[in-house]
Amino acid sequence: MSPARLPNSYFEQMYAASADPWEFTTRWYEKRKRALTLAALPRPRYRSAFEPGCGIGVLTVELAGRCDRILATDIVDDALRRAADRLAGAAATVDLRRWGLGDDWPAEHFDLIVLSEVCYYLEAPALRTVVDELLDHLESDGVVLCVHWRHPVPEYPLTGDEVHAILGGHRGLSTVGSYRDDDFLLEVFTPARSPRHSVAQQEGLV
Repeated sequence: MSPARLPNSYFEQMYAASADPWEFTTRWYEKRKRALTLAALPRPRYRSAFEPGCGIGVLTVELAGRCDRILATDIVDDALRRAADRLAGAAATVDLRRWGLGDDWPAEHFDLIVLSEVCYYLEAPALRTVVDELLDHLESDGVVLCVHWRHPVPEYPLTGDEVHAILGGHRGLSTVGSYRDDDFLLEVFTPARSPRHSVAQQEGLV
């Protein structure tokens, strides 16, 4: 366990108290946010996606319709077991592993990395290190999708706004799309070194 993030016991207690502690499956807020998350992806399909903090796999199931392969991780065994049940028969090949941001990165590369409601569990220096490592594992044509709750949570080391300020201020990333409302921030990044191509450009419209 890294001291630079919330302890694993925090999440284990959440899942011990409820099979769906953040009510991903029942709240319209969560369903709407997932729809906006999927709509923000600038390409219709991805080769290899990485989703840290997948929880019970609700977003993972929807990403499976857009990806050939997904590596989805969490630090709570109960969450991973529930995700495995949910993902049985998924459209993509899904590899579920016990892993958390701040651990050593998998020796793999991805053209999609989804950071959904996970980065504010880290202290700011640890998150900056994560972004450095992320860029080492992101393909040159890759996309990073980042979405976070904006309201303060006393236990969390960072707010959603602070998370997005760190990612948006990193010289290795360029922002190519965003959505903001009172409740959450959603941003899409690509490697700063890569040419930028809008969706209209990809479709030959401009």
